[in-house]
Amino acid sequence: MLKVGLIGFGFMGRMHFDNYVRLTEEGAPVQLAAICDLMIEELKNGKASGNMATGQEVYDLSPYNLYDSIEKMLENEELDIIDITLPTYLHAELTCSLLEKGLHVLCEKPVAGNSADGWKMAQTAERTGKTLMIGQCLRFWPAYEYLKSVVDDGRFGAVTGGYFFRGSAAPKGWFLDGSKSGGAVLDMHIHDTDIIHWLFGNPEQVSTLARNVIPGSGYDTVSTHYVYPDGKVLNAQADWTLEGDFGFAMTYRVNFEGGNLLFENGQVKVNPNHEPGFVADLSPDMGYYRQIKYFLESVKAGTPVSVCTPESAVGTLEIIEAELRSADERGALIRL
Repeated sequence: MLKVGLIGFGFMGRMHFDNYVRLTEEGAPVQLAAICDLMIEELKNGKASGNMATGQEVYDLSPYNLYDSIEKMLENEELDIIDITLPTYLHAELTCSLLEKGLHVLCEKPVAGNSADGWKMAQTAERTGKTLMIGQCLRFWPAYEYLKSVVDDGRFGAVTGGYFFRGSAAPKGWFLDGSKSGGAVLDMHIHDTDIIHWLFGNPEQVSTLARNVIPGSGYDTVSTHYVYPDGKVLNAQADWTLEGDFGFAMTYRVNFEGGNLLFENGQVKVNPNHEPGFVADLSPDMGYYRQIKYFLESVKAGTPVSVCTPESAVGTLEIIEAELRSADERGALIRL
């Protein structure tokens, strides 16, 4: 039985909580034993907002051991895994310290606020022999898994172009402090940069236009072109300024020599050039569930993670850093 401590009980902490409950109900060898948050007494009776609905609005945490101190939790609990859903700027130091204590770590994306810290995390995991995985959840999202399968098996030939987008209203709290969150580029746009990295490897160059609308938040609207040797035309955009009734959107359109894929409104439409189109048959599960399940299975089996290695997550962050340099230079081509 793998015993888990969850650190952070905001929106993402609750999303992870929902999936530990589901996995336990399904008979997975896991027990969510403890939950830690500096504000746990306030949060356990309150709601958390995000761009997707959590399983409940207010949670009954009476079956769990609750802590407002990580040190107290580690002193009182015998844990195998720590799941970190804290703000980005807290990831690196805490992850390294937990790995050094002999714990496996699932850490929410982005890996860290900068790639130097990210490499320290990856190197600490390698040295300690403990499993570290970064929650780049789109790698486990059925619509994006399907896209990767089509890219990898070449059923429609080579990719010629693609467009990726995600957007919502501005988040709240620490997210709007760009020095802590990295703004929309590091917190939201990194999802699509990571997918492009996962699908195609490192681009040769990037060119990014971005602007700041919300004071202090960093760049909150971004558009990046990714340059590859074969000339495919790729663009990814993100926007944190879509207020009113817009809600949340994540979409892609990828063109192949022999067809195209369009993901919108939760479904993938497959359009072969010379055959009738169809809607892909996808799992209804969200990526959060699939990534946690995969991580637990890897730890249980003692096998390294391969879908989302720490090194790959840091590689994505290095692309983001190049994008930020390009944005600072008003779209200049930046070589990786």
